[in-house]
Amino acid sequence: MAIISWKAIDESLSLKWKIVITLLTIYTLRILGTRIITKRARRKFREQHGCAPVTCQLPLRDPFFGIDFILKLMRVFKEKRLLETFANLYKTVGITFLVERGSQQTIFTIDPENIKTVLALKFKDYGLAFRAPLFNPVTGGGMFVSDGEEWAHSRALMRPTFARDQVADLELTNRHVTDLVSKIPINTSFNLQELLFDFTMDTGTEFLFGESTDTLCNPTKASQEFTKAFDFTLKDVAYQARLGPFRRFQGSRSKAHDAYQVCRSYVEHYVDQAMALRTLPSKREAPRENEYKSRHDSLLRQLASSGVSKEKIRAELLSVLIAARDTTSNLLGNLFFILARRPDIWTKIRDEIKQLDTNEPTYEQLRHLTYAKYCINESLRLHPPVPSNGRMAYRDTVLPHGGGPNGDQPVHVPKGSMVNYTVYAMHRRKDLYGQDAEEFRPERWESLRPSWFFLPFNGGPRICLGQQYAITESLLVIMRFAQEFISIQSMDPKPWTEEIALGCGNANGVYVKVQRV
Repeated sequence: MAIISWKAIDESLSLKWKIVITLLTIYTLRILGTRIITKRARRKFREQHGCAPVTCQLPLRDPFFGIDFILKLMRVFKEKRLLETFANLYKTVGITFLVERGSQQTIFTIDPENIKTVLALKFKDYGLAFRAPLFNPVTGGGMFVSDGEEWAHSRALMRPTFARDQVADLELTNRHVTDLVSKIPINTSFNLQELLFDFTMDTGTEFLFGESTDTLCNPTKASQEFTKAFDFTLKDVAYQARLGPFRRFQGSRSKAHDAYQVCRSYVEHYVDQAMALRTLPSKREAPRENEYKSRHDSLLRQLASSGVSKEKIRAELLSVLIAARDTTSNLLGNLFFILARRPDIWTKIRDEIKQLDTNEPTYEQLRHLTYAKYCINESLRLHPPVPSNGRMAYRDTVLPHGGGPNGDQPVHVPKGSMVNYTVYAMHRRKDLYGQDAEEFRPERWESLRPSWFFLPFNGGPRICLGQQYAITESLLVIMRFAQEFISIQSMDPKPWTEEIALGCGNANGVYVKVQRV
């Protein structure tokens, strides 16, 4: 029997391989040492903060990669039942539960106190770095993928555009609402959702760029190409998010990159104009009619005057448009999907709006449309345009609830873990909204004073800057429709079915028929 001679083996190894083996040994020992130190530090952290194990954990057949969980999510997404599936998971597993795939932990929650902690109380413990690979190829950065000082600087730059005096200037929006009304056929079925997408593209681009795409009434070839590329981009980014780590196994992405380039080029055209105006003598800085169609102080002009780079301006404009366009159109589409099935509610809205003797209301007049605002809130509750969201833990931190026998003890959130919160499911909790939480009942808002259990526009320092703009725009559309149309009748018997991209609307559109006053 041969006897292994370690001395012979050692002599046979070249110096090169000795170095490689030594380095690998050191690297392995370093990893093991780091893990041991981290494990001890986290155990001490849990003890210091009184953390208990997460009460509820979703059992997986594959605990290492969670393939069964991923495949289930892909299946229910394809079946357009993802939101329903998560709502049921929260009912059957718990309002805060853990999904553990190997070393990756994700905590899912619809506990308002947990969400408040993530978004506000421990805001700096969490961030959005995971979004960068999705959005950077399109925008090149921007407020919605940045954290820390970069995020704070971006938000400060954009805040003046969404100040009350800007939102209260309704001339811009009212002009586009008139265009929208003019495109609605009478006594024939049509898809209102498509018109709303065009409408919010027109208002969004004028509000942000200072010039509208005029998609509804007078589209140019360039604006049509941009709108088409923009729609494709939104769907593609959402698809990339669903693929997760499997993104790396895709084939050619030329179609997506072409669409991204069309979006960037279209925005850069306006950025170049604004940058050129910035360099003109002061006596020529006032916009001429052919340079800016709107008197509104657009985000583009404010960014250009701030002195930031062309790339920064483009990134912020695209980021805001991506966030805003589908949010408002889905808000309105989801609302009119319901109103077309509830003539009793439409009658109440019309009765309230009859008090106005103008089709060009002031901001203050819109604010006093109480019942219409109740309807908007109820639509945002049942069908939030952004139904789920998440944050990544940048350091070891704590959630106040979810641990211990009763789920009322703090839980440890390790650095690198995800915390996902599902607004759609939280908005339907019967213990928060009553036994009729699944029903559309605007009157509940007469006495309801929600806080962190009503989050259609997020909360904390990252709360949506454009929420008042979106609500004001929606109120103006509702008001004008109520003045123009005595009835809105549903022409599609199918129930509301989720269509999730970056926002969430009805997969079957909003087919209605209207009758003029």
